[in-house]
Amino acid sequence: MGMTMTQKILAAHAGLESVTAGQLIEAKLDMVLGNDVTTPVAVKEFAKIGVDKVFDKKKVTLVMDHFTPNKDIQSAEHCKQCRDFALHHGIENFYDVGEMGIEHCLVHEKGLVVAGDTMIGADSHTCTYGALGAFSTGVGSTDLACAMATGETWFKVPSAIKFELVGRPAKWVSGKDVILHIIGKIGVDGALYKSMEYCGDGLKYLSMDDRFCIANMAIEAGAKNGIFPVDDITREYIKAHASRPGVEYTADPDAVYDEVHVIDMSQLRPVVAFPHLPENTKTIDEIGATSVQLDQVVIGSCTNGRMEDLRMAADILAGRKGVRVAKNLRVIILPGTQEIVLQAMREGIMEDLIMAGCVVSTPTCGPCLGGHMGILAKGERALATTNRNFVGRMGHPESEVYLCSPAVAAASAITGYITDPDKI
Repeated sequence: MGMTMTQKILAAHAGLESVTAGQLIEAKLDMVLGNDVTTPVAVKEFAKIGVDKVFDKKKVTLVMDHFTPNKDIQSAEHCKQCRDFALHHGIENFYDVGEMGIEHCLVHEKGLVVAGDTMIGADSHTCTYGALGAFSTGVGSTDLACAMATGETWFKVPSAIKFELVGRPAKWVSGKDVILHIIGKIGVDGALYKSMEYCGDGLKYLSMDDRFCIANMAIEAGAKNGIFPVDDITREYIKAHASRPGVEYTADPDAVYDEVHVIDMSQLRPVVAFPHLPENTKTIDEIGATSVQLDQVVIGSCTNGRMEDLRMAADILAGRKGVRVAKNLRVIILPGTQEIVLQAMREGIMEDLIMAGCVVSTPTCGPCLGGHMGILAKGERALATTNRNFVGRMGHPESEVYLCSPAVAAASAITGYITDPDKI
């Protein structure tokens, strides 16, 4: 019986010739990731294990991003705990204020994960790195502690769903629309503990930024991971960012899939997920004009805070002379990393967005998880390029979050209600 991409990577890291869905394995890890929310718990559990060092100073990464710069005393204490731990153990990949970024934008930018790696992180959106042809998934803080100590963890080998992507997306259709369409199709538990494996001729039309976005939201379908095959687009990215090429794995022709879905991206329209689940999707054509009035628009996060996202937003929001953010609407830009901030400054995007009436934040998770930098009050509505819209996700439990692409967010920022980018 053939193996999927994910199964081949797991077999290699478990030292096995083959694995099958449902099999329990122990696998060696190439990277272990924590942040300022999940690491403090892991640090306490690490102390209970009784070891005096992490398994590899180069293979543990800690990124301070959720409440950084610290918003209150508790978040300051958490970051200090992480800082002290990193200093004591000589962890080389520790990123704090000044060189920080949103973890799932920063780690691949730094070249810390490449094709064929196995990686875990104490954050559910660690599945992002499947865009590089790696196996990556989220775990709890206790698993993070054990992995920092041993460099290994256990997995139940997932079965897989194949998504064959064909056709070329229209101008304002991006990776965010692809994954929202898929989640709307299969549901938030449609890939529960499965691998979402992408293939097809349409991959050549998806940039790395598109792929990072799609892989990032595998967890919103309940998946264990999402993964793309390595192609020239992947190789070029890895060559530009990493010091090692990685190992390429391809699915066997006779690999077994629980389901196969063909997605014709040329037929997709911009998609919006209504409250309070990412599966509650509608195309932009199904939303009545002026029907969803907004109080806040958020463009950024680990899902859509990369350069292509900012360029797309600026093309719509700042690319038309005299256009400004709608009156009484707050528009918050959350770039993914410091390097993205600098590149956006070099291209004039930051100035354009600020002149259009947006506020630009330091790289941080901020309002995505209801942390800071844009909390919603009772009854308020936000349109966001983030990844979740659960009850109270961005603030008050009686607020609402709608999910969309940067193009829809930027168009809506101009009008003050959810708007088709083609209508601007």
